[in-house]
Amino acid sequence: MKERDGKATVDERYTQWKSLVPVLYDWFANHNLVWPSLSCRWGPQLEQATYKNRQRLYLSEQTDGSVPNTLVIANCEVVKPRVAAAEHISQFNEEARSPFVKKYKTIIHPGEVNRIRELPQNSKIVATHTDSPDVLIWDVETQPNRHPMLGAAESRPDLVLTGHQQNAEFALAMCPTEPFVLSGGKDKSVVLWSIQDHISSLAESSSKSPVSSTPNSGGKSSIKSGEKNPESLGPRGVYQGHGDTVEDVQFCPSSAQEFCSVGDDSCLILWDARVGTSPVVKVEKAHDADLHCVDWNPHDQNLILTGSADNSVRMFDRRNLTSGGVGSPIHKFEGHKAAVLCVQWSPDRASVFGSAAEDGFLNIWDYEKIGKQKEHTGVKTPNSPPGLFFQHAGHRDKVVDFHWNASDPWTIVSVSDDCGSTGGGGTLQIWRMSDLIYRPEDDVLAELEKFKTHILTCSPKA
Repeated sequence: MKERDGKATVDERYTQWKSLVPVLYDWFANHNLVWPSLSCRWGPQLEQATYKNRQRLYLSEQTDGSVPNTLVIANCEVVKPRVAAAEHISQFNEEARSPFVKKYKTIIHPGEVNRIRELPQNSKIVATHTDSPDVLIWDVETQPNRHPMLGAAESRPDLVLTGHQQNAEFALAMCPTEPFVLSGGKDKSVVLWSIQDHISSLAESSSKSPVSSTPNSGGKSSIKSGEKNPESLGPRGVYQGHGDTVEDVQFCPSSAQEFCSVGDDSCLILWDARVGTSPVVKVEKAHDADLHCVDWNPHDQNLILTGSADNSVRMFDRRNLTSGGVGSPIHKFEGHKAAVLCVQWSPDRASVFGSAAEDGFLNIWDYEKIGKQKEHTGVKTPNSPPGLFFQHAGHRDKVVDFHWNASDPWTIVSVSDDCGSTGGGGTLQIWRMSDLIYRPEDDVLAELEKFKTHILTCSPKA
């Protein structure tokens, strides 16, 4: 009975949300997936046009074994702000594939794709995590397109990063300032690599034969399709300090030497490669349960977000962090009803971030709005947690990943694992909330006033 009631609640919530889509969103695209996806990421922008831009999109396909698991490279048409009509926005079919998303290339992945991360210095280079100790590096442009059929041979990664002693499944990050890769795993360790030589040799040999190899400064050769085994690369450093599985890692936005990690030991750890492989700061109890995710603010490098199985997001100021004991967050964001799986700061606004959870919601927060709801309205709405200003309710099961679009900062791609609602697959959604929601109130009122004047001017006189 409980399951049936829960299902009814989800369906009712979804129906109510769908009726509000033309009001809440400036653009919305729903793409039904044949297989669930555990990760989605924006790639480089390819083309700009009058009404829309074309951009790469990376996502995974997690199959049941009847066909291979794949890493999918798609082309996405991103409609520009204030172009899509409300009627068009409302006319989506949740059981269909979106015309805005077209598969460009398929890579047959050795195992499930648990995480995808793109290299900021060269976004055609991506790293993936699977159920193994290795991190796999792919040049998605030079990789051959493969057809995922039963018995098909796996694609060969361009580089394999070794160093974990046990499986490393989820914790994965690329450095914004240097071609460094960071990973965490079940061996309780954080591992750092530099792929500088590999990237250099790829650039040097891009115009050469696919079967050629170019020596790099380490005396190894860059793998090309046609070679039997991919090159492997050992770590630059291995960092020990967690007491359980490391679930997420992140670089400091301005330093390749500073990074942080969170894990199932409830710890948040800050590291500095310049001072050794031991923690610089280890917050023993950052949350009341396992930590699933972490992100470092690209605009204010003192602010770090964490998300946990205790259903909360917490924001820490690294200047206030001390080792041991219970962490003292600047604020606790408590708007989810289930474990938080992903947090990410907005690339556009220093105070804005998103959080996705197992409750099926993707919440958008602004910590500068904390306390201001009461100032504007005179009362505090009990159903609206402080700082929460938008709730994306388009997914019907846990939202496993999302990514802000740096080329179009208020556009978000998100994926959910809603097999029960989609006949075994997942749902990919690309959406941008109405700018009337996030713009300053004075700007919105001024614009509405202009429309009022325009309407009065254009209306027929009696």
